Amino acid sequence: MSDLDTIKQNMASEDYEIRLDACKEIVEFPDEGIPMLIDTFSDENPHVRFQAAKSLAEIGTDSIKPLISALKSDDTKVQKYVILALKDIGDDTVATELIEALKSDDFAIRKFAAKALGEMEVKSAVDPIIELLTDDDWGVRTSATKALGDIKDKKAIDPIKKARRAATGDKDFKKVANKALKKIDPKPKKKKAKK
Repeated sequence: MSDLDTIKQNMASEDYEIRLDACKEIVEFPDEGIPMLIDTFSDENPHVRFQAAKSLAEIGTDSIKPLISALKSDDTKVQKYVILALKDIGDDTVATELIEALKSDDFAIRKFAAKALGEMEVKSAVDPIIELLTDDDWGVRTSATKALGDIKDKKAIDPIKKARRAATGDKDFKKVANKALKKIDPKPKKKKAKK
């Protein structure tokens, strides 16, 4: 285990593997580590950014407030990793912030937030996620549909069916919608044939 000064030097190393290890070690010093890890979200290497998010999640609830502040960053790359870390912490206050992120002007943030809320199975996010079924971006619509499937709230069934009907000729979206519907209601009632 390195001391804090060594870790700080390693966080600035040219070698991304050294930076990666530093992100793991700084968990032992949460007070100094949290802001440094959040700064690492703008690192050029995706593995280092991902490890920073995992380390913040490992630190846990102490990371929430600084992460929520970082969510207001203008850098979408930073926002994505903030969402990743928040999702892994999985606290209730996190859900509120992620629901707020569904309204972002950036499609990638809406997509990431929907995915995170789905993985966390946040019931209170169902209505705001349903609104994303008509989003302009295909990835956001798909992410929202998958998220609703993960949350498994039956009130999402009709909106998903409506989105599926609207997606004429889009076989990929229809597959995602069908999978989500099966997750929500594994045994839908068959309509009785009229005699």
